[in-house]
Amino acid sequence: MENKVAKKKMVDRFLDGIERAGNKLPDPVTLFVILAFFVLALSFVLSKIGVSAVKPGTEETIEVINLLNREGLIQIVTNMVTNFTGFAPLGIVVVTMIGIGVAENSGLISALMKKTVLSAPKKLILPVIIFTGLVGTVAADAAFIILPPIAAMIFMSVGRNPLVGLIATYAAIAGGFSANIIISSLDVLLLGITQTAAQLVDPTYTGLATMNYYFMIVSTFLIVIVASWVTVKFVEPRFGKYSGEVEVAEPLTALENKGLRWAGIVTVAYIILMAILVVPESGLLRNPEDNGFLNSPFMTGIVPIMLFFFLLPGLAYGIVTKKVKSDRDVAEQMFKSIGDLSSFIVLAFVAAQMIAYFGWSNIGPILAIKGAEFLQNMNFTGAPMFIGFIIICALINLLVASASAKWALLAPIFVPMFMYLNYSPAVTQMAYRVGDSISNPVTPMLAYFAILLAFARRYDKNIGIGTLISALLPYSIFFAIMWIILFAVWFMFGLPLGPGDGIYLK
Repeated sequence: MENKVAKKKMVDRFLDGIERAGNKLPDPVTLFVILAFFVLALSFVLSKIGVSAVKPGTEETIEVINLLNREGLIQIVTNMVTNFTGFAPLGIVVVTMIGIGVAENSGLISALMKKTVLSAPKKLILPVIIFTGLVGTVAADAAFIILPPIAAMIFMSVGRNPLVGLIATYAAIAGGFSANIIISSLDVLLLGITQTAAQLVDPTYTGLATMNYYFMIVSTFLIVIVASWVTVKFVEPRFGKYSGEVEVAEPLTALENKGLRWAGIVTVAYIILMAILVVPESGLLRNPEDNGFLNSPFMTGIVPIMLFFFLLPGLAYGIVTKKVKSDRDVAEQMFKSIGDLSSFIVLAFVAAQMIAYFGWSNIGPILAIKGAEFLQNMNFTGAPMFIGFIIICALINLLVASASAKWALLAPIFVPMFMYLNYSPAVTQMAYRVGDSISNPVTPMLAYFAILLAFARRYDKNIGIGTLISALLPYSIFFAIMWIILFAVWFMFGLPLGPGDGIYLK
């Protein structure tokens, strides 16, 4: 018993140390300014000493670009606005929050959560939220915007700290990005890169988007269990009870129940409309070239589709409950939701500049290639080799957050190399996806961390980066441990990864 207490205290001291160190960091806006200048200075130094790397598959030499010369300064000045307007999370956040803002400010989300929570067993709330976060990644980046604030409201409505719900959901979405029971556009995107890399060895090779499907399904339930345990064991005790303004989950009134019924009718009608546009092979939102679903206007237009998914039921609920009496009420609800994003918009402007500089300088790709070459030269074989690959991918993810960008650099090295050792491209891709996911919750290069901070400050204005990182770190650690164990077991037993795809080449 004493050993357990000592271990718990040791863990708490470790996380407390991370929290204190992180909270000593400057404000995120200042931090991104510092990082931007650091990248500029580093580009100057590394370009002068001739740092470079050879891009796999093309033999093209990538050199560090100096951004502190005349051409670089012109590029910085002339692209400052487009860096900001082209910052991908900005548009997703603003567009999605317009719909969520109407649904939230009209009272729909609050009533729906209240209805759900009051009728559901409290013990199941946490795993259901985490499972929803994992499945929600089928909506790609929109999941980061939609689900965490809803989870926070659910937690608050049952007397639990909303920050815990917010953090647990973010960790599930970010850390479990490659765990799902549904095939998504990411599967198709990665397949294209994997297949091209495999054809360097076998020009006739063709793969399937389902090549990792079995492993992904099992991983989904593993992550639900691990994330639920980490939340209860580490995160919830650190935050304790919520001391801010609490929304009491009182029974719904007759008018609110009527509003929910009409919101439900509108939602069902909207889903039927989407089904008409997507389910038939000739559907208008299908891919016009091959009538496919995954790489279709429906998937690429998921953000505006989600906008109306929240906006229309929110309007229906507001009209029935008299929360929306005119177009001015709708506009005010939209204004309020965008006003809540003011701090994020400022942060997005600065972050967009730093990330652009990092991309222009070629520092990220060169570091990724050098790290991959280091692993290649370690001469590992079997499961230890893939575990080393997973760890390298997780470390690279701290510098380059884009899953497709990293895989485009790594696949031409590792897919052919492992194929020569008789390993299937499917197992290489799966190992990459595990490594790419486990460090997502704590990587500073994932732009949605700034969104998490903005959401968290709704409930605690003084919350800092260190507090969030110390809360998210246990998820990354235990996701890594348990996911690597699952991968090793899967590897040792030679289980199929997906329909027609296994560990070894046929």
